Amino acid sequence: MEVFMRADQVEASWDPGKKKWLLRICVGEEVIRRHCDAPKDAQEDVLKSIARQTLQDEGYEAEPKALNIRR
Repeated sequence: MEVFMRADQVEASWDPGKKKWLLRICVGEEVIRRHCDAPKDAQEDVLKSIARQTLQDEGYEAEPKALNIRR
């Protein structure tokens, strides 16, 4: 049986240097950073979907306690 951890917070922000969205997954004091290829003007639901998939890929529950999108 797999046990998934839950992320405390997930934040998505545009990284102008890499021209990609940066997802920051916070679990306690640990922060995992992952870039994704969504366009700069991506809708909120698209970013949420990408965040959920990234969480699952990293072994976390798909629903974070909080998801913040900084534009």
